[in-house]
Amino acid sequence: MNTRGSGTDDALDAEGLRAFCLSFNAAAEEFPFNPETSVFKVEGKVFALTDLGADPLKISLKCDPDEAVRLRAAHPGIVPGWHLNKRHWNTVTVAPLPPRQLRELIEDSYDLVVAGLPRAVRLRLDRP
Repeated sequence: MNTRGSGTDDALDAEGLRAFCLSFNAAAEEFPFNPETSVFKVEGKVFALTDLGADPLKISLKCDPDEAVRLRAAHPGIVPGWHLNKRHWNTVTVAPLPPRQLRELIEDSYDLVVAGLPRAVRLRLDRP
């Protein structure tokens, strides 16, 4: 796992969360639902959703189904994805998680989405 940023132990506020999501190759922010919900995509596929103005700050992330269950059992701030496929998505309350773990969960979500893209696209994104 290649965690981005020099301050991997620094807490993520809304702007830090946004910046981190956009730090991935070909990541883009869109607002298809409403002006409050940031939807982060890679090659048109969603890897994260959040309302950056919400309190508490939460983010929905794609997750391996077995890992999703394990994370929910280990962390009360991680629950099945709200309005998403509960098998493949978790909604994470940002504050109680260690910043490094949150960054890893975001990167895992990005990697899962990229893994489902055609090989040529994955190679272009430097994620074989």
